[in-house]
Amino acid sequence: MAYQTVLVHLDVDAHCAARVGCAAGLVAPGGVLVGAALSGVSRLLYRGPSAPDNDQYLALHLAFLRERASTALAAFEQQLSVPGMPACEGRLVDDEAASGLALQARVADLLVLSQPEEPGELVVQVLPHAGRPVLVLPAAYRASGDTPYFPQRVLVAWDGSREAGRALASALPLVRHADLVELVVCEAEAAGRVARDVQMADPLPWLARHGVRATLQHHTLGGSGRFNRNVVGEALLSLADDSAADLMVMGAYSHSRLRETFLGGVTRTVLAHMHLPVLLEH
Repeated sequence: MAYQTVLVHLDVDAHCAARVGCAAGLVAPGGVLVGAALSGVSRLLYRGPSAPDNDQYLALHLAFLRERASTALAAFEQQLSVPGMPACEGRLVDDEAASGLALQARVADLLVLSQPEEPGELVVQVLPHAGRPVLVLPAAYRASGDTPYFPQRVLVAWDGSREAGRALASALPLVRHADLVELVVCEAEAAGRVARDVQMADPLPWLARHGVRATLQHHTLGGSGRFNRNVVGEALLSLADDSAADLMVMGAYSHSRLRETFLGGVTRTVLAHMHLPVLLEH
């Protein structure tokens, strides 16, 4: 139950140590945990005709930003210096957080972030561009000392979409040894599109061939007329709570970002109110 290259966002925020602790437990033997500390200055700035370091005032500002990133890197290296921790690699990256992490994630197997405090923050900026699964930890998450993160009860939000399929495939290292894996379909109608798609492409035999014993449940949600997708996100979180799940797996932004912005959406609702780790992929 591990990934060869796990990328974790480093910052001086209160959640960084918990992110690193969780990410360290997801690294396979012989793998590496990469900690990326972003200065916050776009890498495009360095493509101009003059180097930013040549500007005295800009250079002072850059030095401050790099010092803050260096502080996060030093804390990361100290946390990983104790016995039993995986090999680590710290990177100080001159770039904005979202674009820099998305770029770094493309050469990793998994990116670990923390729940955004406000809509539109880091997670929702990174997800559409990373091209890799993102494990988002809730704000209240605390690493359990030297105990790796092993989810035992997994809830999978299944709608047959490309995003859901990619997320489930990426989550296989996490779900293979879980005691309970439950795929849930939430629709406004009992015989809706997703239910018909599941009949045509049942995910359970595929999971079984990967050693995952899972169940699939269809939940019909109330409501009529235009279906409010916020209800789906709320229902998923409620089901996760009912089953005492310690991991949710779901596709991210299966609708256009414009539609998600104006109509709300499952991804936005889950990120805003999540109380358990969520693995997402776009």
